[in-house]
Amino acid sequence: MKKVISNLLYNTDTAKPVGAWDNGLYSNDFDYCAETLYRKKTGEYFIHGEGGGNSKYGVWHGNSGGPGEEIRPYTLREAQEWAEGHLTADEYIAEFGMPEESTGGKVDLQLTVLPETKAYFQQRRRETGDSISKQIDDIVKNL
Repeated sequence: MKKVISNLLYNTDTAKPVGAWDNGLYSNDFDYCAETLYRKKTGEYFIHGEGGGNSKYGVWHGNSGGPGEEIRPYTLREAQEWAEGHLTADEYIAEFGMPEESTGGKVDLQLTVLPETKAYFQQRRRETGDSISKQIDDIVKNL
């Protein structure tokens, strides 16, 4: 399915499926609902959902309802919340990385520094025993 939303193209054929969920009913059931979380090459997330007339994707015309499908853009946080409820822990970690709770409230940060800056922090680590992360945290706290 393709859909343009806010002048951005969302295409299930070209995006990477991150994970899928359905409510376990047959696809011809009026209450059937299924969703797939996708990540575009540009990093944006979206949900492709489909379902019967009684699902949130159902299409109604007066008193008559039937199956429908929809694409909904998701923010990173919305995608993470969806994944928390629908993916295994390993699938979540593969897509979003280790959650903060598992790293003692810390998050990964990749820095590129001059060689002499790296040498400085390594020397201080040898002298004080403090990790480079702790040294940087201490510097920031004292700003």
